[in-house]
Amino acid sequence: MHFTLMFFESTEDFAARKDPEKQQEYLAGWSHYVHALRDSGVVITGFGLHAPDTAATLRRNDGTIFVQDGPFTETKEQLGGLFVIDVPDLDAALEWAARAPVNAVEVRQNLPAM
Repeated sequence: MHFTLMFFESTEDFAARKDPEKQQEYLAGWSHYVHALRDSGVVITGFGLHAPDTAATLRRNDGTIFVQDGPFTETKEQLGGLFVIDVPDLDAALEWAARAPVNAVEVRQNLPAM
């Protein structure tokens, strides 16, 4: 079964990615987790995302398209990256999510490919 693990990070987490004093510690937390995932053989694909301030959001209203700079909504945490994994069940996906170096991970089973 394929599950997507979506990792949500705070503004401070995104800032740590570029801060010379915090970057090494930030990356070290992810390095161990990413290597464990990849070494286990469960990874289908995965990647990090640039900070939310680089986003553009497209919305459609009565056939008119609007493009907004930045994320759709202002929240304390934004999507920072994801992995698609192949594991036997939700419990296994949740075990991998619990090992992530972030406070919030959304886990969803993927629909079958079309």
